[in-house]
Amino acid sequence: MKHLVTGGSGFLGRAIAQELWQRGETVKILDVWCDADLPPDIEYIECDIRDRDRVERAMRGMDLVHHNVALVPLAKAGRQFWSVNVDGARIAAEAAVGAGVSGFVHMSSSAVFGNPVCPAGEATPLHPVEIYGRAKLAGERAVRAICTAAGLPLVVVRPRTILGSGRLGIFQILFEWIREGRNVYTIGDGRIDFQFVQAQDLLDAYLLAMAQPGTYNIGTDRYGTLRQALEHLIGHAGSRSRVKALPTGLTIGTLRALDVLGLSPLAPWHYLTYHKPFYFDLEPLHRLGWRARYSNDEMLQESYDWFCAHYERLQAEKARSPHRRPVKEKLLWLLKQFS
Repeated sequence: MKHLVTGGSGFLGRAIAQELWQRGETVKILDVWCDADLPPDIEYIECDIRDRDRVERAMRGMDLVHHNVALVPLAKAGRQFWSVNVDGARIAAEAAVGAGVSGFVHMSSSAVFGNPVCPAGEATPLHPVEIYGRAKLAGERAVRAICTAAGLPLVVVRPRTILGSGRLGIFQILFEWIREGRNVYTIGDGRIDFQFVQAQDLLDAYLLAMAQPGTYNIGTDRYGTLRQALEHLIGHAGSRSRVKALPTGLTIGTLRALDVLGLSPLAPWHYLTYHKPFYFDLEPLHRLGWRARYSNDEMLQESYDWFCAHYERLQAEKARSPHRRPVKEKLLWLLKQFS
């Protein structure tokens, strides 16, 4: 089959493209920048997802479209969230219909739920609490309406926060503080059940779901509280760090103010949700025969070990994907000095 992966230079799009290529599929990626490690057999198309003419040309002759282009919370993109994550998704779906592809896979986000009653599942209301989540939900709904009207089979994937080798973003700050023996902090006491997903587990579920149109919420089935995950990671690292609780209301208010002033790397998705339990009902995936290989602890440890092994290189280079590059600590640097 011939696959087009939009956003194929980002952390997740790159993983999808390489997994398909390794299985012998023909793969093209569409992105605004090219990954230097792109295999030569994967064709790169430089294109902004909002450029309808070029997107339409890229999709000609494709069998399956994997739509991964999105501005992520760390981008703090304001109105651009809507332009890329909604308008861009609409253009991708309309172009796919026009090209006569056989299926469309849309990468959504757990942010569409906001702070749900857990376990979040098929019947859980969607109430995003910040701009990124609202844009992702609007984009998902736009794609669904277009595909439904055209009879185009659609798979929607909503992953929990993704970890794995090479995954940085906001985790770079956590890993660096633990490596240096600094205290790390939770909003509230951190004793809330909190689920992550490892990148390869997500890919395994993704490949199963590709052939089964529907909506899939994906996370590990082995997790505990956020505090436990941090404490176990500290133990694995042999670090002097300790987990400290911050008062919920005061901390959220402070982070919100710092965010508005451009003094914090944390986005609303982080400080408005990471003090609430969040985990998925995985029964729909289990019915497909999927089981997670990684627990929260295992994926955090793997990601941390990769970070430490590549620490010197990471300080010297900057990948362009927000989830593949270090993040500036900004005013959190001051908190770090007292930790």
